[in-house]
Amino acid sequence: MSRVARFRAIGIALAALIFILDQWVKHYVVDVLGLTTPGDHYPLLPFFDFTRTNNYGVSLGMLEATSMEMRWALVAVTAAIATGVLVWLLRERRLWDIMPLAMILGGALGNIRDRYLYGFVIDYADFHIGEFRPFLIFNVADACISVGVVIILARSLFMREKPDNEHRPD
Repeated sequence: MSRVARFRAIGIALAALIFILDQWVKHYVVDVLGLTTPGDHYPLLPFFDFTRTNNYGVSLGMLEATSMEMRWALVAVTAAIATGVLVWLLRERRLWDIMPLAMILGGALGNIRDRYLYGFVIDYADFHIGEFRPFLIFNVADACISVGVVIILARSLFMREKPDNEHRPD
């Protein structure tokens, strides 16, 4: 297996691991802790709780699916985006370009599965400082998507690549 093929396989494995972790934590929160109804709450740390919410929208609750047609449209749109991310991942050659795409892909697949099965995405991670909540309630998939996007943006803004034909002076 070539180095590039190995990097791509690592990326696919990371996406699968994120998908499995996301689904396992959701199962734990719902079935083990019993947070089955929006608003159900389980205190974990002084600054972090599990609080069940059902997210019918996409990022930040925007584009809320209020009908079956909108639900399936969101499934289709997010599946198309995930397919685009997969194609992009399979075209990259460097591991540090593949890894954030794998994070986005794994997270997207976890949220797509929720929306397909339930019509909404299960969110539960509630980070807070006292009553101040700097984030909306989220899940593992959301966190991986966000971190992957930030890495891609940071690399595109701060990493400058040298053109292949640029030679160093002797």
